[in-house]
Amino acid sequence: MEPVSFWQLVSFGEQGWGPLLLSGMMVTIALSLSGFVLSAAIGALMAWAKISGNKAMRVMADIYTTVLRGIPDLLVIYLFYFGGSSVLSAVGRMFNADGFIAFPGFLAGMMAVGITAGAQQTEVFRGAYRAIAPGELEAAIACGMSRATRFRRILAPLALRFALPSMGNVWQLVLKESALISVTGVAELLTQAQTGSGSTGRPFDFFIAAALLYLLISAFSGWSLRKAESYYSRGAAR
Repeated sequence: MEPVSFWQLVSFGEQGWGPLLLSGMMVTIALSLSGFVLSAAIGALMAWAKISGNKAMRVMADIYTTVLRGIPDLLVIYLFYFGGSSVLSAVGRMFNADGFIAFPGFLAGMMAVGITAGAQQTEVFRGAYRAIAPGELEAAIACGMSRATRFRRILAPLALRFALPSMGNVWQLVLKESALISVTGVAELLTQAQTGSGSTGRPFDFFIAAALLYLLISAFSGWSLRKAESYYSRGAAR
């Protein structure tokens, strides 16, 4: 029997593992996107607390960013997955359910990635807000704009313009962090590559294929972010 080539191995043919790798890539994208959206929401809230909140809210936001940026991401994933499983098992025992109840791996990964990246997003949004010229907001107030109108027409578009480059960096971090979720058993790209390498005894081929797919996602997302930066920079002096 002739040895299977690399391209046959990752193809969608009879001996190919393409469908498995593709399904893993889709899970990776879904996990990264959901975690990134959660991190953006947390980051916006914590940035608001640091900028406009009272002293207690500012202290809370400072503690959040300091702690989450100072501990390993893998530790946060373990805390959510195994800690969540322990809580679910304890609740189950209250209702006479026996055995271990596992916390959903995808949910644990999304929450862990979102909360860890949220600490980065907090500083991104805070810096973007500080980059807005005070005169632009003062002019909006002088024109009689309400707080909601100022946010929609002035604050949000300008802050997003300044935040997008750094948000792109956070997205790349989130994409790489998603590979750590393989420890929870989620069938994302790295997990599927490990499955294929263990079944065929060709780890180099599968991990190279996984690396190429990660680069494909990264390249497409980088192109999309550049388009978004160009869109939100219309009319700005270069």
